[in-house]
Amino acid sequence: MESSKSSQFSPTAAGGPPFLELRGIHKRFAGVHALRGVSTSIEAGQIYHLMGENGCGKSTLIKIISGAQPADEGSILIGGKEVTALSPIGALSAGIETVYQDLSLLPNLSVAENISLTQQLVESGGKLARRIDRARLISTAVKALEAVNLPADPRFWSLAIEELPIATRQLVAIARAIATDAKLVIMDEPTSALTKREIDNLISVVGRLRANGVAVLFVTHKLDESKSIGGQFIIMRDGQKVMEGDIKDHSKSELSYWMTGRQLDVARYRRAERGADNLLTVNGLSRSQAFSNVSFSLAHGEILGVTGLLDSGRNELARALAGITPADGGTLMINGEAVALRRPIDAINAGIGYVPEDRLSEGLFLEKPIRTNIVVEILDRIKNRWGAIDETRSRNLSKDIAADLQIVAANLDNPVQSLSGGNQQRVLIGRGLMIKPKLFVLHGPTVGVDVGSKDTIFRIIQKLAADGMGVIIVSDDLPELLQNCDRIMVMSKGTIAKVFDAEHVDEDTLYHALVTDEPSRTLS
Repeated sequence: MESSKSSQFSPTAAGGPPFLELRGIHKRFAGVHALRGVSTSIEAGQIYHLMGENGCGKSTLIKIISGAQPADEGSILIGGKEVTALSPIGALSAGIETVYQDLSLLPNLSVAENISLTQQLVESGGKLARRIDRARLISTAVKALEAVNLPADPRFWSLAIEELPIATRQLVAIARAIATDAKLVIMDEPTSALTKREIDNLISVVGRLRANGVAVLFVTHKLDESKSIGGQFIIMRDGQKVMEGDIKDHSKSELSYWMTGRQLDVARYRRAERGADNLLTVNGLSRSQAFSNVSFSLAHGEILGVTGLLDSGRNELARALAGITPADGGTLMINGEAVALRRPIDAINAGIGYVPEDRLSEGLFLEKPIRTNIVVEILDRIKNRWGAIDETRSRNLSKDIAADLQIVAANLDNPVQSLSGGNQQRVLIGRGLMIKPKLFVLHGPTVGVDVGSKDTIFRIIQKLAADGMGVIIVSDDLPELLQNCDRIMVMSKGTIAKVFDAEHVDEDTLYHALVTDEPSRTLS
């Protein structure tokens, strides 16, 4: 069957109109003017970086381009022809494929089905036939998997998506975009769950797309990655396009200024001295097939970074410290007292706060009010004498946290999903602080947040440490660790491989330690 793409839209001819052009796009939501006359164009075979703080209008813009939402005013042109009432199927038929931050994969379907069903859906005008062409489905999936350097054998493509780690799901979502013969691939925070090695793989995939005439639009906050990839940038602020150009011609500080409207500090945030030792002592901590014989200590007011590749055990260690997936060997002491972390409530009772890696699937109750999300871990502590939640106390506590953490919300009774990514992350941090922790474990504390929100979160972390709280940051964002930590612990194959003084190590040395096998040693 011939794809419907070719019958509706033709590729941009050399010297012809851009593949996609937006003219004066406006969008309003309940009185909020989300987009204010945005105009820009996307040329075939070019790379673009759509930048701006959370809430600036980036997500709304890509939803309009992908047909998920209509514009209130303005025009969309594809191949020089104006398009009216662009639907998701219409966008896909035009060759526009979007990899959203939540990936939009079907967890109970296989890798092959997730990759190939979109193509068959487009070709049938949005209606799947009762009988799926399995042979073609598998053939399409195999080619797409090979293109993103994922295994193309039956053992892999027959796996259900829910069995895969987040990083692999990200690459499967990109493979799905490639399978549709896209002309424009939009990637919303595509590297948020990837290690540097996987990011390098993604960059090579993008290079092949570009060589084949496909345009790529990254929605991103990571300036270092954008600078290394190259291409054009489009910066938005307060619903407007404020600047665009070639990214190689401008510094990171210039880009940050245009995104936020203020100068941001790019030096080390860490200034305070660590306090007394022995807040946390871990000895021989192990979990079968995850990590083994992990030993380290943490002082009051110290910030320890933990990093490593996806199979290093770093994520499992974070969850063990939170009592989510408990260790099956070793000991852990808080202020000299042994604690057993078999459940999350054990960690809470021991004074360990935790911010999970994925705020959408592991952290937030998206449809519940902001204030409920903040106080949910202390509901048993704010009951009145009749056993009901003290609403006045709940409101006051959440209001205080929102003020302390600069959570921008029109009303704390609004659902938490109404907030930008940066504000959602601060809600999670606020929730962890409600238990007044001695130790705070932050698992990917700035994943998917903009540079302005990162700055705010970093300053919050530094203040917590300055007040004597011990902090562990588990992250693959090496600049984040270098800017905020006292020491950085590199894990490899479930053990501690290297330990660095964060103030006296550079990013290249740290990355080399991540990708080379070294004998383990303990952190004391």
